[in-house]
Amino acid sequence: MVAPLPEAAAPLIDVSPPTPVQDPSNTVVDLFDVAMVLLISAAAFFFIGGAAAAIFMLRHRSQGLTSKALEDAFTHNAFFIVPIQLVVYVAIIGCMALLVWGRHRTSLLQAVRWNAPDRRRALNAVIVGAALAMVSDIGEIVLHPWIPKSLPITEYFRDRPSALLLAAFAILVAPLMEEIVFRGFLFPGLARWMGVVPSILITASAFTLLHGSQLGYSWAPLLLIFVVGLVLTVTRAVTKSVATCVIIHMAYNFALMAQTFIFTHGFRQLQGD
Repeated sequence: MVAPLPEAAAPLIDVSPPTPVQDPSNTVVDLFDVAMVLLISAAAFFFIGGAAAAIFMLRHRSQGLTSKALEDAFTHNAFFIVPIQLVVYVAIIGCMALLVWGRHRTSLLQAVRWNAPDRRRALNAVIVGAALAMVSDIGEIVLHPWIPKSLPITEYFRDRPSALLLAAFAILVAPLMEEIVFRGFLFPGLARWMGVVPSILITASAFTLLHGSQLGYSWAPLLLIFVVGLVLTVTRAVTKSVATCVIIHMAYNFALMAQTFIFTHGFRQLQGD
């Protein structure tokens, strides 16, 4: 009796899914999210700012309030503008959290790739922030002939309480909000569409324009801000960590505010005093 021939072994077929292409943005955020955040931000500033202006005018109507007085409140009074910005920031953060949960079913920190660094990397981020402040100081010396003697941002530092409020806001609040918006949303949304390098340049430019009115749209100080924006965005691209960018930004602002604090003898010798 002839033994049956063995069946030929079936060829091995790899049915596993293909390896995904590395996403340069390392996030779920896309251009639609970016557009929605920009729209939300504009609406928040418009409605909350308008409500604050109306309340201000009602409270001071007996004093014969003029348009100039209202303009001064918005451009020179830290105790008027900082609370408004804080409320606007909270509203924007809340809407951003709802947006990413509704579209991507994820938390805000996961969507922006918060990715808190370990202790060693956090310390390195602090050092980078301090070094970046030193670079800005050197740049300010080099570009001194082209930097105006008075900038709009200095108008907020009218007295010691205003300076202390602004310093606290600049160190603790502004870096967190700006990094989530620019490095958490804008950069990754652009990077998924046009690649890393163009997105770094555009994000740094947008970050610079945000500070334009504070610096009177003077090219020399804005150039220094652009360099800061580049460093922060490159950090986000390399580390995939918005938290690291926040630490660098906080350290940078802290170093600059500490210098001002020292040079003005504890915010006691300001131009408005």
